[in-house]
Amino acid sequence: MNTAYTKIMEYSKKYPGTIAWRKKAHSKVIEKHLNPGEEVLYAFCCQKGLSSLEIFNTYAVVLTNKRILIAQKRVLFGYLFLAITPDMFNDLTIKTGIIWGKVCLDTVKEVVVLSNISKASVSEIETAITEYMMHEKKKYVKIAKESV
Repeated sequence: MNTAYTKIMEYSKKYPGTIAWRKKAHSKVIEKHLNPGEEVLYAFCCQKGLSSLEIFNTYAVVLTNKRILIAQKRVLFGYLFLAITPDMFNDLTIKTGIIWGKVCLDTVKEVVVLSNISKASVSEIETAITEYMMHEKKKYVKIAKESV
């Protein structure tokens, strides 16, 4: 079975308040872009964008042992795919409202806003991403020190 899809469905059952559609189609895009040796550690679904009213921009977000993958299978044709490697990751911001939360991933090039996430799940998402990035950033610091 599709590991990204399995993890997304586990998340959806645990946090049913998150708005998401076409999870299987989005996870197929993720699976297409997994590199050899890359394994899914954590996955969730969300919307991508600043507005809570944009409920039709569903994405799958997967944390692997090498990077963060964000994908959307378009309805008619094509797909959107974004990969964030640990060296490009800067910071993480969590925002919560009355019903939903937002996760803002600050990268070197842009800020990726993941919205309409179940308010109860944002602390779990923050922990998963932060712990992973802190662990991976240590590897980049070692590589930088060795090259000097």
